[in-house]
Amino acid sequence: MKKLIILSLFIPAFASAQFVLTNTSTVSLMDPRTGKWPLDLQRVVKDSDTSYLLAFRDQQETEEVNMSTLKFGDLAQLRYFMQALTALKNNSTGTTAKFKDYFIKRMDVRKEGEKGKGTIWYTLQCSDGTTTNFDQPEADKMVAAIKTL
Repeated sequence: MKKLIILSLFIPAFASAQFVLTNTSTVSLMDPRTGKWPLDLQRVVKDSDTSYLLAFRDQQETEEVNMSTLKFGDLAQLRYFMQALTALKNNSTGTTAKFKDYFIKRMDVRKEGEKGKGTIWYTLQCSDGTTTNFDQPEADKMVAAIKTL
């Protein structure tokens, strides 16, 4: 009996857990576009680490739904994305903001007979080749959401 009591005192010291509980949450900060071609800015909190994702449907795939994400490791990287959108808004068509893992290119699209600059569109292409497009009102919504963080 004494052996069982002594043995039961040492077992917890040698036993290890078969699983680890983690605290992970994903919150949608804003979704400037829903429907067939969604665009969603998310905050991911994992333990004490916070990162940000821009989730979108790859626009190169028209037959299948291929969702992709652009990950921002921290708030500073997300703010660089915001600064790029702000700088591109004030530049001309064809201007590109290049980063390590992605680039954003501004394109002014003018309908026939339309005067002025037309509609400002942006093409976001990740280093893995996934691509999405968004227009100026969607970019403005993302900039406004990032400013509040």
